[in-house]
Amino acid sequence: MTQDTRTPAATQTWDKAGWRAYPRVQMPDYTDKAALGAVEAQLSKFPPLVFAGEARRLKAQLADVASGQAFLLQGGDCAESFAEFSADNIRDTFKVILQMAVVLTWGAQLPVVKVGRMAGQFAKPRSAATETVGGVELPSYRGDIINGFDFTADARIPDPQRMLAAYTQAAASLNLLRAFSTGGFADMHRVQNWIADFVGGPEAAKYRDIADRIRDAMAFMQAAGVNSDTAHQLSKVDFYTSHEALLLEYEEALARIDTTTGKPVAGSGHMIWIGDRTRQPDGAHVEFARGVQNPIGLKTGPSTTADDLKVLMAKLNPENEAGRLTLIARFGAGSVGDHLPRLIKAVQEEGANVVWSCDPMHGNTIKSASGYKTRPFDSVLREVREFFQIHKAEGTIPGGVHFEMTGKDVTECTGGVRAVTDEDLSDRYHTACDPRLNASQSLELAFLVAEELRDRREAAAPARDVKAG
Repeated sequence: MTQDTRTPAATQTWDKAGWRAYPRVQMPDYTDKAALGAVEAQLSKFPPLVFAGEARRLKAQLADVASGQAFLLQGGDCAESFAEFSADNIRDTFKVILQMAVVLTWGAQLPVVKVGRMAGQFAKPRSAATETVGGVELPSYRGDIINGFDFTADARIPDPQRMLAAYTQAAASLNLLRAFSTGGFADMHRVQNWIADFVGGPEAAKYRDIADRIRDAMAFMQAAGVNSDTAHQLSKVDFYTSHEALLLEYEEALARIDTTTGKPVAGSGHMIWIGDRTRQPDGAHVEFARGVQNPIGLKTGPSTTADDLKVLMAKLNPENEAGRLTLIARFGAGSVGDHLPRLIKAVQEEGANVVWSCDPMHGNTIKSASGYKTRPFDSVLREVREFFQIHKAEGTIPGGVHFEMTGKDVTECTGGVRAVTDEDLSDRYHTACDPRLNASQSLELAFLVAEELRDRREAAAPARDVKAG
């Protein structure tokens, strides 16, 4: 990046409440200001949900992703629900992410950085401020941290007390995730057995060869004396949380000063991101995110201009720090080639250190013939493949994938080896907002992405051999 571009952002002072002087979008207007202030004051006294050292460790691992030495897997709920909060749901989503990570590790032959859309993904931007049902118009549902899902006037009033409920749920979720990550549940041999269960059915037989190779690798390590007792890396994992930093009153209240570095940190999650609807260069969300030391995600869609991207990179990563900024591309199947190359060019012109990740969910949402909002599995896969193809053509690194998914056996996205049809959507359509991949679809997608990663690795091998020779 050029010095002129960097200087303004680098020299501006920052305060965690400074966003309040900037234009705000996609945020609620609380009617009871006194109640809001009381909740913010209470949250500001609570312990942070995550710690600065954890965020720094994630940033270091994302720096490896940016250089092609690791791969990023980010996934979880569209919008976490108070009503569906349970230990089983957390366990099942964590379990699927572990399975996906092992399969991707096989494909990439690289470590996989695991980041959940969990323990904080409570707020959602909406395309319209209101929605109409049966001739009745009410404010849109914006996530459980803001208002209620029930279509009643009272439920749709923004309630600041919901921030306290979100904090409590996030704290409990993180407690369980930390236990799962280090307490033996994440043991590699256990995860390999789960993968074998998935490919045991006739519909997933085509992925059995990959599962067999993973099993053989595990058996070899076991025979060589590398097991959970001798290598702790096989029995525990690093697992991080992330969410869209949409509700800035909540984010501000949980921001802290890192006692080690003296720098601000967002205490609400290890990684926060700015959505496609809230990435205004002079907006409140960018102003808040630029000042915390956490890794930052930035959704980039068809409306992202090269000039805006350059300004955003300068504001959000003025020191051009590797691992600091992840660009999460979301264009829609068939449109990646129209937009991603020009954004890659903008990054290259600035010499910016970024992680490129693919969100193939948001650009592929359709209304099914049965009336349900859904996402076809084939469209999701097509966008991922286009993402890899463009990066191959540009000579850049496809660093990761970003999925809305769940460990539950829902019927919200159509397709996959267990063939969810339009008619099936009504069976188990449980999402509070957007459709999610179910456990089977998520793992199948991991197998298919792993094949892309393997092909990329094998294509690069001859070039490395020639260079070495």
